[in-house]
Amino acid sequence: MSSGEREPLLGRALSLKKRPGPHEISRSMKYGILAGVWSATFLSSINMTLVPTMLPSISSEFQKSHQASWLGTSYLLATCTFTPLYGRLANVLGRRGASQVALLFTGLGTLSCGLSTSMEMLIVSRFIAGIGGGGVNTVATIVVSDMYSLRVSAVPLFFVFGVASVFNGFGLGFGGPLGGLITDWLGWRAAFLCQMPLFVVSLLLTAFNLRYVTKGKGKSAKEVLKRIDYFGSLTLLISVGSMLLFLSTRYNANLPWSDARVTVPLVMAVVFFITFIYVELWVAPEPVLAPFLLKQKIPVLVGTSNFLVATCNFSISYFFPMWFQTVELTSAATAGLHILPNSVSMSLGSVFAGWMMHRTGKYKMINMIFGIFPFVGTVLISRIHENSGWVQSWFSIIPMGFGNAVVLQTMLIALLAHIPESHMAVGTGFGQLFRGLGQVGGVAISSAIFQSKLDSALRKRIEGPDAEEIITHIRQNARAISTLPPKLQRIARDSYAVSLKTVFFFASVSTLMAYISRLPIPEKDLDSRPRSNSLPPPPPSSSGLPPTSNGGGIDEGSDGDDTSVSVTPNSEVMESPIDIAVSSSPRSVIKKHRRLSTFESTEGILDLESRRVGGSARTGSSIS
Repeated sequence: MSSGEREPLLGRALSLKKRPGPHEISRSMKYGILAGVWSATFLSSINMTLVPTMLPSISSEFQKSHQASWLGTSYLLATCTFTPLYGRLANVLGRRGASQVALLFTGLGTLSCGLSTSMEMLIVSRFIAGIGGGGVNTVATIVVSDMYSLRVSAVPLFFVFGVASVFNGFGLGFGGPLGGLITDWLGWRAAFLCQMPLFVVSLLLTAFNLRYVTKGKGKSAKEVLKRIDYFGSLTLLISVGSMLLFLSTRYNANLPWSDARVTVPLVMAVVFFITFIYVELWVAPEPVLAPFLLKQKIPVLVGTSNFLVATCNFSISYFFPMWFQTVELTSAATAGLHILPNSVSMSLGSVFAGWMMHRTGKYKMINMIFGIFPFVGTVLISRIHENSGWVQSWFSIIPMGFGNAVVLQTMLIALLAHIPESHMAVGTGFGQLFRGLGQVGGVAISSAIFQSKLDSALRKRIEGPDAEEIITHIRQNARAISTLPPKLQRIARDSYAVSLKTVFFFASVSTLMAYISRLPIPEKDLDSRPRSNSLPPPPPSSSGLPPTSNGGGIDEGSDGDDTSVSVTPNSEVMESPIDIAVSSSPRSVIKKHRRLSTFESTEGILDLESRRVGGSARTGSSIS
């Protein structure tokens, strides 16, 4: 390379150095970024639990109570399907670009929810909001990992992510109470519309502050986008969506098995699930579901536990408030407040688990002791009745929230402790996929159980020429229970009580199965893993460029610009955790590197341009 050819490259790198890296930004800018991404996380979490306390009001207005579960499952379906794609978008569009895309989708969907004029429009709007909802959490994780160092054992991350879990927990907890309170005062539409100012604030905070430089490997946007698992994501979306449609038509709408609206979705769910597995095993260069982990015991057990824990969490979160509205005939606001102890206990459980693992370097004993708490909590909930005291009504949910938070944190660390360091990101993504499927399944399966049981209970208690009309009215208009004649009201309340207790029993079985699935997972000393921050600092550059804390300040596109710089033709990604190679030749250029913490986060973001084994979800792949 001639001197003239090298000058533009060096000059460009020097100009980029003027922009600070994630560790060089001011404290005020860092706080501004955290305020922006965590306020968005708070809103995303609120939208997950906002709907349950509003379901009776929404279904009563549209007279479509049997479709109400789609308001939850459509959001979770979109979140489950699109979340894995935001790791790539963070590379292609930059942190700020990916954050703004996620916020715009979530904000647009939320605004559309508030303006919806039909149940179908509301369901589609919830799906749009879900497309961005998962991305908000993913980008927040990437940004925090950029700004704070990550030891390979990941234990210290819980100091920062413990704070993030508080925002997430409060969002999950306040969604129900705020939704019910605003619904009682101003109507359910206002519960969506009042979020818009905070969306604008979050968008402005990230737009003005999220401008730091991150390292890249010189891959173009086109090369990165080609490696996204579009086909796998599409087949997963169709498969899960078809299964949800089958559950809705067969059990919520009570259509017969011979009806095409029942059989066709079921067949599609099976066919596209098989297609998804085929794509993940043999076709996709960067599969959403890492195939090699399916052959390992620990990842499979952790994935199973994550699925069942999420199923339990969302079954209770969506149907526990309904008990107080339909059986005890309280207001929506009061019903929503009963979820608040769960969110507070989840936040405390996350911080407690991180603190205990950091102090002891162990996770199994913590899991075995506190992992049984959710089963105790769901049993207490399943034994609730109209005359239960305030202690059982308000605090029986606390063991479930605290225990499940401990389980999710310890299982993440157990997974990371039993896989190679190069597979950390792929492994966490594997666990997150099962957790997302459990969230969707928790709402859909429990809704099918509830509606099927409710229909059966009402038919046993109501007879006569107008029985069908009365049953349909009670099922589709839960808020109308308080206006029914005393005798009919008693029948409706008893039927709802029996149906809801069936859901609570289902949640109990799920969390007990989760506990059993975790028993074979062995203990492992967390302090035995090497630390990435124990590596020596990079040597001075022989190319004349001053050493920097971010490997030369290569901008991967924080502003959405294509500012990547080409490396030397024969340069390859090294196996070392810190890939900063300096050649003895005076013509060499510093090889660019991205910190592991930038992408190998606790939410499963892949190092998408790495050629190392583990940089891809398909081991041994060498994809250009």
